[in-house]
Amino acid sequence: MDTKDSSTLDQLSDEELTIKLDPGLLPKHVAIIMDGNGRWAELRSLPRIAGHREGIKSVREIITVCLELGIHALTIYAFSQENWNRPVQEISSLMGLLEYYLSTERTKLIEQGVRVRTIGRLDSLPTSARQWVQATEQETAHLDRLHLTLALSYGGRTEIVDAVRELLHEVQDGKLQPDDVDESRIQQYLYTHELPDPDLLIRTSGESRISNFLLWQLAYTELYFTPTLWPDFRRRELLLALLEYQRRERRFGRVLSAISS
Repeated sequence: MDTKDSSTLDQLSDEELTIKLDPGLLPKHVAIIMDGNGRWAELRSLPRIAGHREGIKSVREIITVCLELGIHALTIYAFSQENWNRPVQEISSLMGLLEYYLSTERTKLIEQGVRVRTIGRLDSLPTSARQWVQATEQETAHLDRLHLTLALSYGGRTEIVDAVRELLHEVQDGKLQPDDVDESRIQQYLYTHELPDPDLLIRTSGESRISNFLLWQLAYTELYFTPTLWPDFRRRELLLALLEYQRRERRFGRVLSAISS
């Protein structure tokens, strides 16, 4: 989006931005790397966990907007495998915050028709957090208005390793031949096999990398980077990201004439 277009959009209200969206061009699946919680807190001389608490409000609002717009799937990077290297106290606080989120939001998520899934090596989670996750998955398994996926103890490379291991077991047991392995077969063994690949990836806080997130699935995903810190990423910021997405031509390696024909 060029500077002129950006300044024009900045002058519009949220309602006017929503009107500019083309319902037929909205992404079906949005993935988000929620970055900047710690910096948001530090800028306000608050403990880092305060930024994570404020970030929950952004999660709540983004879910609401996705529901309003009819976006079918939302995947958020909640806790990476690398995050286990953080100070023990911060990890404990984050796990407590995860339990708090699931305990306070579960009823509303059910009322909204949100199915909650988790991806990652969940065995690494503390027992209490894992139980909350499993209970929420079970209680929302019948819902399908929005598929909310929480990436917890997740790493993109680890996901691929786990998929390859499963494939090797199938080959070893004689259930699969090496020549049977192709992209579609590998896709079946990924954590996200029930979901379409993301159409749009959003990363907040000004960083321009994907940080080991959905490495396989992002092959043809549109990437959107914004300097906005995650606790400040609300309805308006999502609308701007969606408008930018709609400006792009998604060709998947083909030329426009091939698509048109």
